[in-house]
Amino acid sequence: MTVHDVARALPGIGELRDHCRGLAMLDAVLSPEWEDRYYSFDSHWSESEDMASMRDGQGNEYAIVFSPAGAYVRGFDHESPLSPYGPLADGEPWPGVLDSVPEVFRPYVTEPAFTDEDGVPVVTACLWREVGDAAWSTGTFDHPADSDLQGFLFHLLVDRSPEAYARWAEAYYETPVDAAAVRHVLALRPLTKELVAALNPDVDFAELADDIEEIGYPA
Repeated sequence: MTVHDVARALPGIGELRDHCRGLAMLDAVLSPEWEDRYYSFDSHWSESEDMASMRDGQGNEYAIVFSPAGAYVRGFDHESPLSPYGPLADGEPWPGVLDSVPEVFRPYVTEPAFTDEDGVPVVTACLWREVGDAAWSTGTFDHPADSDLQGFLFHLLVDRSPEAYARWAEAYYETPVDAAAVRHVLALRPLTKELVAALNPDVDFAELADDIEEIGYPA
């Protein structure tokens, strides 16, 4: 799966934002320690922006900024031949990946949180969608051989079914995961003590208050 395939499979901005909040809430329940989580969501990234993020602990990550202008997606697969640090690159983003980013999203290209210590954008995939656009956009560039490795970065954004998350979480967190409870959270329905216990009996419902506030999950 290439970034162009991902662009065709992503939902609209509002639906994607809600799904990202659901993923973050599920991870908050299954993994009380923030450092061990895969998916996160900061509804206070700035006064006008939210940010969803994924990091797998092995150098692969994505960040999605939701702003009044729309949404900007940056992904990084550290094994991709599109990496600025790969043998086919010259220490800069792959030609074409960022060249077409609209002016309204250009500040995110050089955002310090998304660049390395030398100011190089840490990116192998970039997508964006302005409010009012009918579809997601990506840069225009040639994919080198074996560059379709980054589908795994976004697979729970492409397959947004509760069953997909439950399968993934059971493998990642090595614990049974109730698909019905996952469906409840991905639909952003209010949490209950019983629901939280069904997902993780070791979590104190009251201790999720800070996560609920940070994620902006409906109370």
